Amino acid sequence: MSQFRASVQQDRSQSRVISQLQVALSNESPDEALKTVVRLLRESSEYYDWVGIYLVKEQSLVLASYAGEAETEHVTIPIGQGICGLAAEQERTIIVPDVNKDPSYLMCFPSTRSEIVVPIKGASRVLGEIDIDSNRLSAFTLRDREMLEETASMLATYIQNQGSTPQSQESR
Repeated sequence: MSQFRASVQQDRSQSRVISQLQVALSNESPDEALKTVVRLLRESSEYYDWVGIYLVKEQSLVLASYAGEAETEHVTIPIGQGICGLAAEQERTIIVPDVNKDPSYLMCFPSTRSEIVVPIKGASRVLGEIDIDSNRLSAFTLRDREMLEETASMLATYIQNQGSTPQSQESR
């Protein structure tokens, strides 16, 4: 398959995921919507091995929902600590191509090789973030970043429209 054709297929796949996310965010309760979002994201890529959504509660990130083989021990992360806490503090997407080379990385799973963390930015503050681990080195591309930032923007609107953040829930 040509690189161009693979690129077009990936674009279509990401567009389909965004459409499915929009449906979930318009039709489901907050807890179910977050479960659906992490499940759809994980299923959207063969290298998204663990997908979590953390929500800000006071000065910490609290795991609200996840899709992966196991729950992480890091269900609460102080703002500023680890890659997740740093992304929330700096209000920017962070991509770590090799977690073993980043001293800020908080290990969740020994198999994780790379990570992307995308803040969910509300009108006046960070509301949470999307955290994805991959068992591949340098797994995340500009396309991943763009799709996840679009997803984070949709989540920010959804959370703000809810008036409060959903309860913490795990999903498998």
